[in-house]
Amino acid sequence: MSLKASGGSSVVQPQLYQTLPVATISQAEQQDRYIDRGELSELASFFSSGAKRLAIAETLTRYSELIVSQAANRILWGGSPLAYLERPPVEAAAVEMTRGGTVLDDQEASKLGTATYIEGSSSNSGGFLAGLGSLFSVSAPSGPIPAGFRPINVSRYGPSNMQKSLRDMSWFLRYITYAIVAGDPNIISVNVRGLREIIENACSSAATIVALQTMRQAALGYFKSDQDAQGTIAQYFDVALSEFKAPTPSAKVRQRPSGDLQGLQLPQIYFNASERRPKYAMKPGLSVLEKKAVVKAAYRQVFERDITRAYSLNISDLESKVSNGEISMKEFIRRLCKSPLYRKNFFEPYINSRALELAFRHILGRAPSSREEVQNYFSIVSDGGLPALVDALVDSKEYGDYFGEETVPYLRGFGQEAQECRNWGPQFDLFNYSAPFRKVPQLVTLFAAYEQPLPDQHPYGSGNDPLEIQFGAIFPKETRNPSNTPAFFNKDTRRILIRRGPGITSQVSNPRARGVAPGSLGPKVFKLDQVPAMGNAKESVRFSESSTQAVISAAYRQVFGREPYSGQRLTAAETKLENGEITLREFIRILAKSEAFRKIYWSPLYVMKAVEYIHRRLLGRATYGRQETNKYFDICAKKGFYALVDAIIGSPEYDEAFGEDTVPYERYLTPAGVSLRGMRVGTLPERGMAPPAPEVTPRFVELGDVGDMRADAEIQVRMSQGVNRQREQTKIFKLTSLADKPNLKVVAQAAYRQIFERDIAPYVVNTQFTALESKLGNGEITLKEFIESLGYSDLYLKEFYAPYPNTKVIELGTKHFLGRAPLNQAEIQKYNQMLATQGLRAFVRDLVNSPEYSDCFGEDTVPYRRFPTLPAANFPNTERLYEQLTKQNSDLVVPSFEPVG
Repeated sequence: MSLKASGGSSVVQPQLYQTLPVATISQAEQQDRYIDRGELSELASFFSSGAKRLAIAETLTRYSELIVSQAANRILWGGSPLAYLERPPVEAAAVEMTRGGTVLDDQEASKLGTATYIEGSSSNSGGFLAGLGSLFSVSAPSGPIPAGFRPINVSRYGPSNMQKSLRDMSWFLRYITYAIVAGDPNIISVNVRGLREIIENACSSAATIVALQTMRQAALGYFKSDQDAQGTIAQYFDVALSEFKAPTPSAKVRQRPSGDLQGLQLPQIYFNASERRPKYAMKPGLSVLEKKAVVKAAYRQVFERDITRAYSLNISDLESKVSNGEISMKEFIRRLCKSPLYRKNFFEPYINSRALELAFRHILGRAPSSREEVQNYFSIVSDGGLPALVDALVDSKEYGDYFGEETVPYLRGFGQEAQECRNWGPQFDLFNYSAPFRKVPQLVTLFAAYEQPLPDQHPYGSGNDPLEIQFGAIFPKETRNPSNTPAFFNKDTRRILIRRGPGITSQVSNPRARGVAPGSLGPKVFKLDQVPAMGNAKESVRFSESSTQAVISAAYRQVFGREPYSGQRLTAAETKLENGEITLREFIRILAKSEAFRKIYWSPLYVMKAVEYIHRRLLGRATYGRQETNKYFDICAKKGFYALVDAIIGSPEYDEAFGEDTVPYERYLTPAGVSLRGMRVGTLPERGMAPPAPEVTPRFVELGDVGDMRADAEIQVRMSQGVNRQREQTKIFKLTSLADKPNLKVVAQAAYRQIFERDIAPYVVNTQFTALESKLGNGEITLKEFIESLGYSDLYLKEFYAPYPNTKVIELGTKHFLGRAPLNQAEIQKYNQMLATQGLRAFVRDLVNSPEYSDCFGEDTVPYRRFPTLPAANFPNTERLYEQLTKQNSDLVVPSFEPVG
């Protein structure tokens, strides 16, 4: 089966190297348990020694050049290794200089032979002088000399090989400092294991072992008074030596049971660097606790959780049999997957496709690999149900090869073995999400999408790249979860490129038209003519620019994508171009190799993305496809950034399209680029698209338009909508003077009738509201505050709040305090939330203190029934609300504002 699709790339951030805290916590998390006492003490000791580890790493970094130089002196002869070290530039300061113009520091003095050092001083236990002194002293052997060791002659070895050897030894030391800080030698194992055969072909493995032993001895010399630090350094150097001496590990090959599956292999170093996943096997000699741990691992694999800890469940009969050796672990897995608990959780709630995917995860530790495999097992589960599917998976050759009779199945995911690209994203979704939260089958739709025509989307999944750079982007940002829909882009797929210019010069119709200028139908072309042309002898005169500065500005805009800042301009190259010392092509090459261009289009991007950008900037088109980008990737990997620029600018296509005197311009666009530019705001009419339809005034607006001037009285009549003044309340109770005690009594009784919908008995008034009436009569509170206090009373709470739901309470509140029904659903929603969160007092307070209450009643008027005619739908609701008695009818009046016919 030929593979031409990718399953999409999920947002996976692999743990490249292990640290002690990460390794410890991940182990406990995988086993679904708390960190035990031994792990806690290990973490405590690691964190308590953090300052010392950092100090060790800082010291080794500070004296790294001297440590590497001592190792080089041990294995090389005929020259000073210090001369080949890549040292950072010396900071500007008042330093002593030699006659040759170099800085006279300790290292320069050592090369000139003008420095003397005293070795063995008790006051100097380490440092720069001690390191330099050890360069010229014969120290004790740092370890057993391997057979076949011969010192290397520097003059025969060559400067280039010297720099590479010192760089490699510096890398060894750097890995050791990383491991000391991380508390885990994982990075040493990953990067050092397997180097022996490589170094043996390039240099000498025996010399490397001697160099590592010398570096170990030199590093220990800086910590003579600290036994703990010496023990830590010696531990990690010993790991580096043992790993270097170990042979190259063989790659882990993914076994495949059928011919339609991909056969892949994973380098052993990647497996060593991955997250440590414990593997459990039921052995006869295990203790009781160890057997229980194996059984729990089987529960976690099959049920995706520890059912004993989570649900206090266990299958005691099967546990005792597998612990006593009556059944094997393979049979234990088979019976767990056939149990009623598994059927209830992972088979009955799902369709067969999803149940098949989950069974693959639980039994084989992977996702289905191909469409043919899904079809095969789908027919099995359709004919025989769950038992037949379990038997087919457990009895498969793949299960026997990976797990056998004793091993508990585990997830064969990232880092455990090589992964297939065609179902990458869905497989990790299957691993990362718990089954109850993902019930839709993922891989069936994925494999079905493989049979569809070529989609117009990114090869790693739709929506992954917002920049229409289709052949290099994987993740635009780490926080975004891209789509995993596949796309059939392979090495034979070619981009569709649209020429910017007249259609007759397109490469599709005229393959020789690559160097033809686009004219007025394409982008403006800038050419630099060093010698002015006479008449119309030269064709390029029509497109030339007389000003050299305009050409330079166009070159900056094309290469950088914008006008450069003042500090980014290459004034020296501009001067050479103006003087005719270099051609325009060389000027473009200098711009492309500048530090500013490198920081924009190379350093922050990964290789394929950078190739896409640089190719567009320098050749004026996107890459055709995988074959072209693979060629550029090979150049970048072997020769670097500058070789890529030279390959593009020195290509035959550049000669034909731009030559020596033309600024590169955008010659071709992708369909996505044309669409993005054509759909921008303001470009629709000029792109030939239909203009937007003119706004048409609706007919009901035209009919409602007032053609003549109307008086205020006529407007008021129309606003009343047929409600005459006879229906309004004729008697309004208003508190005019506190001295009029009879009127004060009448106003209080009117307030009782409005708020409580009846006259209140005298004994009720005497017991509850006498104090309020006294405060009102003495002027301590206003009538508005008196109304608000009635709403706070226990009687109102008992009669109009406790027996009803919130919606009915809102209707009664607007009736009592505002004299109308609720206006709309938005008002009901607002007050409903207020009642639910703040209670009745906040609701009454909001009604009484609202602007509507102040406009209608003010501070001295008892609320009364109003006849608001706007909105019109509220008028019949108010009628119904006032025509029914609250105690005799508790129906909701305005649940939906239905029209009244």
